[in-house]
Amino acid sequence: MRDPVKTFLTEAELEQIETCVREVERTTRGEIVVLVAPGSHHYPVADLRGAATFAIPAAVVLARTVGPLLWAGPHDLWIFLGFFFPLFFFCREIVTRLPRLKRLFVSEKEMGHEVREAATIQFFLKGLFRTREETGVLIYLSVFEGKVWVLGDRGVDAAVPTGFWQGVVDQVVAGVKEGRPAAAICTAVGRIRDVLVEKFPVAPDNTNELPNLIVDA
Repeated sequence: MRDPVKTFLTEAELEQIETCVREVERTTRGEIVVLVAPGSHHYPVADLRGAATFAIPAAVVLARTVGPLLWAGPHDLWIFLGFFFPLFFFCREIVTRLPRLKRLFVSEKEMGHEVREAATIQFFLKGLFRTREETGVLIYLSVFEGKVWVLGDRGVDAAVPTGFWQGVVDQVVAGVKEGRPAAAICTAVGRIRDVLVEKFPVAPDNTNELPNLIVDA
């Protein structure tokens, strides 16, 4: 199976994002990390939903068609189950392996919740809360869900206007839908820079405390 991140962003686009963040961090004490993840959750229930959706009607049709040929009634339960279980496991495997198909069986609300939770976990796992002046900003992009979440540490959070992070999220999501994710991320990084430069201008002893780009496997 192809790496979903590499399918979503080319090596050149990943390099473009990393360069963009590096250039911005030369002008501010803020620390921006762009994290691209293949997905925020495995959604095992979606596999079961998808498998049942395809396997049940197929098993019904086969039971009605084949049942009489085996001297069984068209509503024979054992004939139905004999078809259903192999079809169910086969369909589950297909749904698991085809992200676009699997996505049909996950609600927007569920995906939104998982992306927000995964972004929060990564914020702490990647150490964005450990910067000297609490200036870490995480732009988290989850490929499977096609969703983005932005988190700022306390120092930055106190400096941005209400609704600022949601505006950045909306901007990146719009760019993703238009097929220009790298450009949208770089634009968002520039928008964050405008706030960071004003509140946290670069200092002589400024150091890069965090990686600019993280691609999760």
